[in-house]
Amino acid sequence: MQPPAEIWITDTTFRDGQQSRPPFSAKHIVDLYEMLHRLGGPEGKIRFSEFFLYTDKDREAATRCLEKGYRYPEVTGWIRANKKDFRFVKKMGLKETGILCSVSDYHIFNKLQKTRRQAIDSYLGIVRAALEEGIVPRCHLEDITRADFYGFVVPLVQELMKLSAESGIPVKIRACDTLGYGVTYPGASIPRSVKGLIYGLVRHANVPSECLEWHGHNDFYKVLINATTAWLYGCCGANGALLGIGERTGNTPVEALVFEYIGLRGSTDGMDTRVITEIARYFEDEIGYQIPPNQPFVGRDFNLTRAGIHADGLSKDEEIYNIFDTDKVLNRPPQVAITDKSGLAGIAHWINQKFKLTGDNRLDKQHPGIAKINEAIMMEYDAGRTTSVSEEELIGWVQNFLPKLLSSE
Repeated sequence: MQPPAEIWITDTTFRDGQQSRPPFSAKHIVDLYEMLHRLGGPEGKIRFSEFFLYTDKDREAATRCLEKGYRYPEVTGWIRANKKDFRFVKKMGLKETGILCSVSDYHIFNKLQKTRRQAIDSYLGIVRAALEEGIVPRCHLEDITRADFYGFVVPLVQELMKLSAESGIPVKIRACDTLGYGVTYPGASIPRSVKGLIYGLVRHANVPSECLEWHGHNDFYKVLINATTAWLYGCCGANGALLGIGERTGNTPVEALVFEYIGLRGSTDGMDTRVITEIARYFEDEIGYQIPPNQPFVGRDFNLTRAGIHADGLSKDEEIYNIFDTDKVLNRPPQVAITDKSGLAGIAHWINQKFKLTGDNRLDKQHPGIAKINEAIMMEYDAGRTTSVSEEELIGWVQNFLPKLLSSE
């Protein structure tokens, strides 16, 4: 392992993320960009955000984000390796753009229908055009985990690094695990080995760590561990999208990278993790996107328990069953859903939390009113009920069996 002195997160919500769902409106993009800025904090731990530039709506959104004047996340573009596309970058006045540079033979021969030499010449041509304009190119090495690493990728990247040295402008490299084939296992061979790819790009292709970025997909459930491994083996940037949205199975969730960063570095370094909850609610309430309820950090039920034994533990010491202080870190106190499995402890915990009962005012699971509510609930399930008990039903039972709680509100 050779982790860089500094690591950061980059965002593709408005590029790859938009490929997985109906397009965002310009307002959605601007609002989410604002939240990304707050989440990343003043040190810019979310360093860049990339935008499509092909439609009027996307260009409007990028312009409105640029007008905010934030240093972080920096607004960057994305284009195909086509000089015609470059006009959008120039017109927007962007300092950096992604350029699609497919590197596997599947793409070179079957999609682009070029030889390897023709592909390299095409990529170098568009990169030269960017450098001539003083724009930083970020070369997306598409499908790197199926590419001939030493026969094609390293020679291409070495040429790109020569152009960078000649121009004095950084040429960035994004290693794209387009189909999620990357693995972290000891002894895994290139091009599948994430460790080997990052090591090779740094040591053999001479890419500075600060110019190297990992972009993964989740086809085999390895998207987060692969991004983390890239960080640990010399890559400064890990690319992700909010909630993990993205083509097919999605990209690395930005919120997961936030917590992975904190775990590795031992500090938030200015990131405001509470914004993650705002982002999740915005996706659901404003955009209409359905987050799986058990999705870590952002799902509505991610820190909810239905087990009575867990609720009993929570009522005694929250650390027993809550992953961290979710109220402090995410503005999400732990919850208990009431079912036939909740027991007396679950009901007591729900009531104490709902009515903000603390100290001597907290109700113990031995309270007779709790027992009566539990008896009423079990009668429902004995009669064939299969759904969770709603808040309205519970408040009704509290009114019947613990009326003093409602009268004291």
